[in-house]
Amino acid sequence: MCYRVWISTLFLLLLFLDYRDCSSSIQYDVPSKISFNTVQAWAVKLGTELYHFGEFITRKKEVQDSFKSAQIESRDGEKLVQSMADDIRAMMELKISAVKRIVEAAENMAFDKQNEPVNEDFQFFNSKEMEDLYDDMSLTTTPEPDFTMENWINRPMSKNMHLQVNHHFSHIPVNTNYSSVHVPTNVYAWAPEVIKGIHWSEGLDTHFINNYQSDPTLSWQYFGSSTGFMRHYPAMKWRADPVDIYDCRTRAWYMEAAASPKDVVILVDRSGSMTGQRRDIAKHVVTNILDTLGNNDFVSVMTFADTVEEIVPCFEDSLVQATLANLRELKLGLDNFDTMEIANFSAALTKAFELLEIYRNNSGGANCNQAIMLVTDGVPYNYKELFEKYNWKYDTPVRVFTYLIGREVADVREVKWMACANRGFYVHLSTLAEVRERVLEHVNVLARPLVLQREKHPVVWTPVYANVTDPKVADYLWEQRERAEQKERFMSQRRDKVLFNSEQEQNRRWKITQMKQGQYSELGNSQYQLMTSVSMPVYDLRHNENITENVLINEAYWVSVTKEHSYVNNQSQSVEENGQKEMRIARLLGVAGTDVPLSEIQALMTPYKIGVNGYAFMVTNNGYILIHPDLRPVFQQILKPSYNSVDMIEVELFDDDRSPRNFSKELTALRKEIIDQKTGNKMMNVKYHMEDMKRVSRGKRHYYWTGISDSQFTLVVAIPENYGRHRITPPPTDDIHRLSLTSKNISARQYLSDKWSVHPDWLYCRHYERTFSSPEEELSYFLERVAKPGWRWPAKPRPPEHHKNKGHERHNEASEGRDRNKAPNVTPRNEYYCDHGLMQALVYDARNTAWFNKSISESASDDKAPLTKVIGLLPRTEFIQRFGFITAFLATHSGLTRWETHPPKDHDEKSDFGKQWPRAIDEVWYRRAVEQHYVDPLSFVYSVDLSTEKFPLNVSNAMVTAAHAVFHGDGHRKTPAAVVGFQFKHERLAEWFQNITSSCEHSKECVTCNVTDNWDCYLVDSNGWIIVSEDNSQTGQFFGKIRPDIMMKLVEEEVFKPVHIIDYQAVCFREKKITNPATAILTPLENLRLIMGWFIATTVWFYNSITLSLAQASSFSFDYEFVSTTGSYQYENDETDDSTMTKPATTRILERDFEKLVLINRTRPTPCDREMYLYQLEYKNLDEKLNKPVKECDRPFYAQLVNYTNMLLVVVDAMCAKQDVPIYPIDANEVQYNESLPCLKHMHPLYRKQPNSCIRNHTEESNIDMCGRCSLLSKSFLWIPLSVICLIQYF
Repeated sequence: MCYRVWISTLFLLLLFLDYRDCSSSIQYDVPSKISFNTVQAWAVKLGTELYHFGEFITRKKEVQDSFKSAQIESRDGEKLVQSMADDIRAMMELKISAVKRIVEAAENMAFDKQNEPVNEDFQFFNSKEMEDLYDDMSLTTTPEPDFTMENWINRPMSKNMHLQVNHHFSHIPVNTNYSSVHVPTNVYAWAPEVIKGIHWSEGLDTHFINNYQSDPTLSWQYFGSSTGFMRHYPAMKWRADPVDIYDCRTRAWYMEAAASPKDVVILVDRSGSMTGQRRDIAKHVVTNILDTLGNNDFVSVMTFADTVEEIVPCFEDSLVQATLANLRELKLGLDNFDTMEIANFSAALTKAFELLEIYRNNSGGANCNQAIMLVTDGVPYNYKELFEKYNWKYDTPVRVFTYLIGREVADVREVKWMACANRGFYVHLSTLAEVRERVLEHVNVLARPLVLQREKHPVVWTPVYANVTDPKVADYLWEQRERAEQKERFMSQRRDKVLFNSEQEQNRRWKITQMKQGQYSELGNSQYQLMTSVSMPVYDLRHNENITENVLINEAYWVSVTKEHSYVNNQSQSVEENGQKEMRIARLLGVAGTDVPLSEIQALMTPYKIGVNGYAFMVTNNGYILIHPDLRPVFQQILKPSYNSVDMIEVELFDDDRSPRNFSKELTALRKEIIDQKTGNKMMNVKYHMEDMKRVSRGKRHYYWTGISDSQFTLVVAIPENYGRHRITPPPTDDIHRLSLTSKNISARQYLSDKWSVHPDWLYCRHYERTFSSPEEELSYFLERVAKPGWRWPAKPRPPEHHKNKGHERHNEASEGRDRNKAPNVTPRNEYYCDHGLMQALVYDARNTAWFNKSISESASDDKAPLTKVIGLLPRTEFIQRFGFITAFLATHSGLTRWETHPPKDHDEKSDFGKQWPRAIDEVWYRRAVEQHYVDPLSFVYSVDLSTEKFPLNVSNAMVTAAHAVFHGDGHRKTPAAVVGFQFKHERLAEWFQNITSSCEHSKECVTCNVTDNWDCYLVDSNGWIIVSEDNSQTGQFFGKIRPDIMMKLVEEEVFKPVHIIDYQAVCFREKKITNPATAILTPLENLRLIMGWFIATTVWFYNSITLSLAQASSFSFDYEFVSTTGSYQYENDETDDSTMTKPATTRILERDFEKLVLINRTRPTPCDREMYLYQLEYKNLDEKLNKPVKECDRPFYAQLVNYTNMLLVVVDAMCAKQDVPIYPIDANEVQYNESLPCLKHMHPLYRKQPNSCIRNHTEESNIDMCGRCSLLSKSFLWIPLSVICLIQYF
């Protein structure tokens, strides 16, 4: 009896497939309306036939039977998150231990060798200059500039080496036997202090190599010197495209380790004398100061003349966190201040001190170091009374750093005294070239308390950042892209002006621009490797040193003074020789660190234990995301402006229907507990997007969290409520060794013969010394090894015991110095690591699903189901004619994916299914199928590639994917074990749909979709996207765009629910503000202003020429300690004529000659919020909502759920006019606030936890007298009379 039923079902299925050949030719004299019963019958028939076909082609019953022996265990979220935290902490200890060894070695080597002379023929591996036999010519390298000077000193060439591509180091050619040195463009490699550091630090190679041998998971190791160079291991050729602007001293790992967090108030003089180049230097100083700040620092930038004003008005009377977005806002604000009036230093200093006092008393901001940075071209007196009132009586909590701008300034005593009397540093700046090097002096001053205490080396973990890309490059790359677009527009208009100016062409270009700016496809993420770094400061163990400094004797007379030292009984002695007082030093040698790719941390989060639709993420003390599956740092292959300060509540979207940035108290309380590193758990309703923000889902997630000890990170695990409570595990008897023994040493590799893949990001087994072409090849290698005798599962690596150096304060014995330079014993390492649990699960899945790769005919012969036997025995040509080529696939919870094409192909035209979709439980079709199980356990989830304006769908090649979740249960518990599915040509489903909707079940005289044009039929999925339409061009489009009136009705009847999604990581495009000189009216006053401007510019030009000549002719001898390592004498031509400031205006005037259609709107990528409405089918009481008749044109449609699917059959009366109604937009639109986004965030601050480490004072710091350096050209004191004489002669 059962056999006859299956035969009947098969006969009907084949009958309707044949019917497509003749149904189109049959026409009836039919009534004009389609009945509700007909639509309902179509939905039932289509769903039933698709279900039986899917059941046959996927063999889902056999798959379910394959997991019968599996066990189900409860998933304990608290134990799971604690286990992950322990593993991550163990990994972090390995990295910290490696950095500690570098720190100890560097300190001891510097103590013993940094005063050794460097031979003139000394050579080192310069990362930017050494030869690379494997160099890629498509990449550019910025070499050292060529100088042609008579007194040029020939330096030896850099050493060269052979480099080899290493997959562990991002497939970069490296040499693991050496380290190499990167020297920034603004640093001269052969300056005495720089070359000495390069020389003594060569000894670090041994320790780099030993670290790597002890822990083969180590990434890049490095030592960044305070003089600017960075020694990194392994050696590589430094590539920079387009230019090399890298300076290790401005990277987060250096800045945060070099000094404790700080509150900084920057005061910029905007009085009338701060014009021309002085203003440019002042802006450059502020920009460089801002570049040295990180997420744990707070800053305020004020300008002052007669009044004191914030550079960004909404930041008034407050310090703002130094995030990338806030720093960007401050830098843009620097372009807006004008110079005028007289400087009121009293008001500026008073406001700065009062602001810092408020934060100090309230424990706000950084709550550690505090500093005032004064940028000016001179002060009338020293304002001692203000310092006594606001600083000295509180034991000088605020450091004062002064930056004196201008060549001609001679009286520097007051400015220098202000810095020296307030634990700060004084700098005199004359050119733009020396700004970077001088500004970085404040980092060394803030580091003094750290160096003086010497015992503690704070361990610093950075926020997320991209490997070698400077954030400033993002704006440059966008500008280059716009320039290329502008060039293309000019060329296009020149080729065909009529076509270019046509309305059709302009509309096409406008659409392209809109698509680019609204694109959410994160293309090019692979070119950026996200990581965090661990770093520690490296101290100079010496207490004092001979220092040569230039001292001002009177207003125009400088003398070079050498300050000597003595060191008796470990105490600094105050001696005086020739009137010179001894100097105490506390010098930061630099920072040592190592990178930790986030992928390595993610591998330790064991995603297979969390399960489908669950995930783990990490949060910093600021609430910012370190790791999260929805962290999207790249936009159109460019880093987003604020990618490393994305808050956790900006990615965890709770389903509370609140307006943008109106976060609930419940959510902020959860965030606070996570940041405070408390252990806890909580259930929350959430909404989340999928498939490039085109689909949405809602549900409950259980959050578990715990802090990672000795770090500022908190680990959070999110698990879905229903199917997340349990997980499937292989039985204990199915051990890999037992299988190999019972099978006479046959490898488990036999179960994976053909057409299979594993999750590329999961850590199954990793070999540290061998390279494999794919994860599958590496896994096969280990499956062979497991079967061999003597196999042992390697234990997780643990950090070796670290020897703490007890001799930091005593270095009297020569033998002790020799011992310190010896490398520590190398800890034996395992050559590989395997996740035992994941390997067990994979082998179990592979063994029990090995039959899946048999063809249908082979498996049908063993199958008892008559339908399987009959269809499986169909001739190949007939099967292809009726069904086409169909790919059946299977993906399991262990990350294994299998697939098979029916009937088998001789060769695949496209790449295999598993190569395109290898991520198993992370694929969208897997996630949706599991969710659909709780709607209808028998249903398949159907989907088609979505069609957008940016990426229109080629329907002729479109594929339909159907997926079904296979659950395994033991009576009262169940959990997803696998997902099965099939993929076939879209045209086959369209024909199937057409055949069914072209017939009537009980009457030959009825209206159908294809017989008449009066009715339109659609298959719409559960998110409102069209899967099948009579118009093929509508396939993959959003139904609300095709028929917004019908979609609105479905929303009103609560068939679809609009879900409000806010993208807090979006990027918008602000038009650059460019002043147009044509708008200025040439009044008499305006003409007078232009004349005065010309006169001042000419005067400054003469003055610059005279002082430059005097500086070059100066016969003074300068000590190297006094000369900047930037080699400022090489950049004298940086002193530019102020009249050149009018050149952009001239260029903009010329632009008016071009037609406006050619010019693009220059934009700047800016962080913003975007909102959209995505749609989800509401299954609650769905039949009641859908079982409604057509009401003429008030409700001109039927809608029925297609059985066993996620599809809705919508039949629309085309005779009713399409209504133009507004529908919630599915495209993202910018959220309009009354303030800019940085201002809005600042006005509504979120809770943050201050770092635990704060070292800001030391009693011996008062013994350090070194508090200032002057500009090289300030010695040219004869410029005043000579410039006056020349000006008199000229006029």
